[in-house]
Amino acid sequence: MGRRLLARIGLRLGLVLAVVFAVGPLWAMGYMAFDESITAFPKRFRIWPEEFGLGLFDRIWEAPMAWAPSFLRVLGTSLLVAGSAALVSVAVGASMAYAFARLRFPGRSSGMFVVLLGALLPPVALLTPLFVLLRDLGVESSNIGLIIVYTGFSLPLAVWIMRSSFITVPHDLSEAAYLDGAGEFQVFRRVALPLAMPTIAVAALLSFLIGYSEFAMGWLIVQSNSDATLAMVAWAALFENAPWGRVAALAILMSLPVVAVFLLLHRFLIQGWSLGTISE
Repeated sequence: MGRRLLARIGLRLGLVLAVVFAVGPLWAMGYMAFDESITAFPKRFRIWPEEFGLGLFDRIWEAPMAWAPSFLRVLGTSLLVAGSAALVSVAVGASMAYAFARLRFPGRSSGMFVVLLGALLPPVALLTPLFVLLRDLGVESSNIGLIIVYTGFSLPLAVWIMRSSFITVPHDLSEAAYLDGAGEFQVFRRVALPLAMPTIAVAALLSFLIGYSEFAMGWLIVQSNSDATLAMVAWAALFENAPWGRVAALAILMSLPVVAVFLLLHRFLIQGWSLGTISE
């Protein structure tokens, strides 16, 4: 009895520590963003803002950094680049994943190995060849170049995730569609694709996050401050030792589109989790 009581107490203490560890940074970021008394960095621990206000958010809205355009301009660039990369990754990756999962063709195993190898390679190893490729294409200093790069980063992961979903599609449904006169593309569009939508939503979310949060390749490709993304501006704010309150306000505003995308896809995400639980 005593051991069970100690185990329960230890479990509850562990859960409390885990919650504090997870919520603590978010709370600190929130109070710094709303505390206008912080000029550089917090000099003492506080629970509540000493001078509550929205002045930092007003300044971020006008311009995240002195050299950057308005927040809406930077946000639009980020959404354009990340959204386009996610859309292309899902559109191209879904057909590739279906082919690797359901079709039999020469080089299928080696092709999947190359795709997986592309997901494992660190982005730093691809900096020089990607820059040379974009320069030859004439898009090394444009958002199109960023879209190409972020699509290349997210496409292997999207293919790997969606392939596992297409494998689980029952063959009986495909055979029934073939008997009804459906072709391969019709089976893919009418049978496999609707059943794989939860996994496709996960792949879309991860692809969006890759393009939305990456900054190293962005600074290598983009040469104009007006084409900077939110991730690039946030990294620059840390590098230039911007006031912590300003960085916290920028981080909160930067996280809102991610929350919006999650809420947009949450129905498919929850459906995928439910199906995974039932299958287990």
